[in-house]
Amino acid sequence: MLIVLTGIDGSGKSTAARALVSAAQADGRNTLLLNNHAGRRSMSVLAQQLGIQWPRRLADTVETTLRVLNVLTSHVRAARFDGLVVMDRHLHCQLALRAARGLPRGRLLPWLLSALPTPDAVVHLDVEPALAHQRIVARGTDAETLADLVALRDAYRALPEYPGFIELDAGCPSVDVVAGLARIIDAEAALSRSRSALH
Repeated sequence: MLIVLTGIDGSGKSTAARALVSAAQADGRNTLLLNNHAGRRSMSVLAQQLGIQWPRRLADTVETTLRVLNVLTSHVRAARFDGLVVMDRHLHCQLALRAARGLPRGRLLPWLLSALPTPDAVVHLDVEPALAHQRIVARGTDAETLADLVALRDAYRALPEYPGFIELDAGCPSVDVVAGLARIIDAEAALSRSRSALH
């Protein structure tokens, strides 16, 4: 089973992914966590240190290249793994970033999404931008404005793929988010078993 997590910065994707995998492994399940980062946080910190702002297209080119390489590598690893695979971020995240920056979708990312194996579920961790901003400020490792987070949340919701996402409230404690993810996985597993029984 392949589960993908998406969401704006501060939604708790990485925290939820790690906790979900730990819980599944504690239950004896064969589970693999894969991160599809794009180096965005590192670029943000570097820009802040240098006192500059990356041009939108340059930032997108670097991030898209890293994201695509990570996603392709992750899918190769997932294909070789027998068990639950949790991917923290995917190509949808780059498409949302592009939209938030006023850049076009392009052809490569949508084509790759259609060509790569379809996840069993894409779970979008939805959170109010104000709360996400509080979390980002508290961790102090990157800089995102509230306006950036609002634009990114709107961009996710405007993706043509978004109606196929499973939306999960990420404004609650992380233990509740992980419990919600576990319920989604159980439901997807039951659905998969019923499909297999029909065939």
